[in-house]
Amino acid sequence: MSTYANKKGFGATLWDYLTTVDHKKIAILYLISGGLFFVIGGLEAMFIRIQLAIPNNDFVSAGFYNEILTMHGTTMIFLAAMPLVFAVMNAVVPLQIGARDVAFPFLNSLGFWLFFFGGVFLNLSWFLGGAPDAGWTSYASLSLHSEGHGIDFYVLGLQISGLGTLIAGINFLVTIINMRTPGMTYMRMPLFTWSTFVVSALILFAFPPLTVGLVLMMFDRMFGSNFFDVAAGGNTIIWEHLFWIFGHPEVYILILPAFGIFSEIFATFSRKRLFGYSSMVFATVLIGFLGFMVWAHHMFTTGLGPIANAIFAVATMAIAVPTGIKIFNWIFTMWGGSVKFTVPMLYAVAFIPTFTMGGVTGIMLASAPADYQYHDSYFVVAHFHYVIVGGVVLGLLAGINFYWPKMFGTMLSEKLGQITFWTFLIGFHLTFFIQHFLGLMGMPRRVFTFLDDQGLNTGNMISTVGAFLMAFGVLVMVINIIITSVKNEKVGNDPWGDGRTLEWAIPSPPPFYNFKQLPLVRGLDPYWVEKMEGKKEMTPAEPLGDIHMPNSSILPLIISFGLFVAAFGALYNMDDKPWSLPIIIVGLLITFASMFIRSVKDDHGYHIHKEELMDDKDKGGKA
Repeated sequence: MSTYANKKGFGATLWDYLTTVDHKKIAILYLISGGLFFVIGGLEAMFIRIQLAIPNNDFVSAGFYNEILTMHGTTMIFLAAMPLVFAVMNAVVPLQIGARDVAFPFLNSLGFWLFFFGGVFLNLSWFLGGAPDAGWTSYASLSLHSEGHGIDFYVLGLQISGLGTLIAGINFLVTIINMRTPGMTYMRMPLFTWSTFVVSALILFAFPPLTVGLVLMMFDRMFGSNFFDVAAGGNTIIWEHLFWIFGHPEVYILILPAFGIFSEIFATFSRKRLFGYSSMVFATVLIGFLGFMVWAHHMFTTGLGPIANAIFAVATMAIAVPTGIKIFNWIFTMWGGSVKFTVPMLYAVAFIPTFTMGGVTGIMLASAPADYQYHDSYFVVAHFHYVIVGGVVLGLLAGINFYWPKMFGTMLSEKLGQITFWTFLIGFHLTFFIQHFLGLMGMPRRVFTFLDDQGLNTGNMISTVGAFLMAFGVLVMVINIIITSVKNEKVGNDPWGDGRTLEWAIPSPPPFYNFKQLPLVRGLDPYWVEKMEGKKEMTPAEPLGDIHMPNSSILPLIISFGLFVAAFGALYNMDDKPWSLPIIIVGLLITFASMFIRSVKDDHGYHIHKEELMDDKDKGGKA
């Protein structure tokens, strides 16, 4: 293994990433694929805004607009936001708790490849007869009557992707419970690790209802069962319940990691401990808990009755309390701190008023009688984007800028970062602030055009201009990443100078074994504690010894590919194609054969001997 630091050719690097089980490389895979889907989802959003820029526009047809609208929502939530969240989790959490890897490295790789193949399968619908067109929530009343295979791509693609997410959630749960370094008690864990912990538990409970809903939808579409068909005694509202029992916790699955990222950034760039740490932990857990009690606020107009409406309205308003606790604590963290306005800190400061606006409109929508007026208007579109873009996307942009040097060992340009920040933020508010008023003026959601004399012209044009500004900001970020990668100027282990947690105590990028010796944690913000005592490195919790590492494996990719193949067979089985059944069988054979090989193969990994670790030390700690 002594050659692991040598430079590899393109083919060897590609093979390395296809077979890797290292959480840091899997983070890069999530980052690249999530970024790619983010750009695709962004292009779909641009088509929507171009179509709605002027009245009576015919840039795209009504049917094609429905497909773009559906794929924009589905791509952004499932294929962009989720993997980008997992990218930051994979890159940071094992380092923050002082672990050498996640609990199940093989499963970590499998989770990624399942997500990736599910996402590719879903997007192939564009080229194979049309994309899904029933909205990203795919309500059964619409999706059962959708012509073509669009909805089948949705059902099968999300099943495969969702399986990957579920595996990843279980993995992080076990990692955080079992693999914390000596001294890292629960109440010493950084807030980002806490948010990952709560989110992993949410995934464990939120994804099974979606899986059940998708299976029932698959049976209705492919085998003629009648779970959702009202004419045959089914019930379409069941789909809404199953979808939103997943769909509302999903919002918190996305936003809590963003909260965690901001907590790290506020503490780092205010140069002080996070204010009210224990109340922040409590608020995070409470948001996760309450997130399961509010799903039917998406269904106030379905006629659940006054009692159900009242219960869900009160529960929805209650969620504002722990969120408010967090916002005040972030403000108090900056209060009296020595604040440094780096690019991540700019995103963090801008996030507070932006997300608060999203929260306030959320409370308005939580009032069931008022929701009868707002529902299905552009007001809801504005609210949703203020929460998801103003919270999750700003959090991801902040996190990527903040952790880029730790992941890649190079610093993104601050100047280009500021251009991205200002154009994206101004573009965002231009796009979505005006949509609140468009909604209150009566513009419905999901319409593909509007008439000239409805008073909606100016608002829609402003919204479209804002969307182009956001797109420009993202383009500048891509240029920033390319320039940084080409320059490749290396930075040290603590590039921001004020790192507080364990990940800043090791080289950037970290060696593949993370820690030569597991660090001893002696308090909250353990690296800061050591710094205050004048030490440059963490106190080790163990003597230098051999490190056991897992072997790379191509099997996760092959298992996922088998399901990808089988999904095509299932899709065309509805058309009674003679070759569809053999394809299902071949796909499942690939998957089960790979699983069988994994089961019988005795893979004990390998050891890095302490002599090699000592050689590294002599070379100046380069790995």
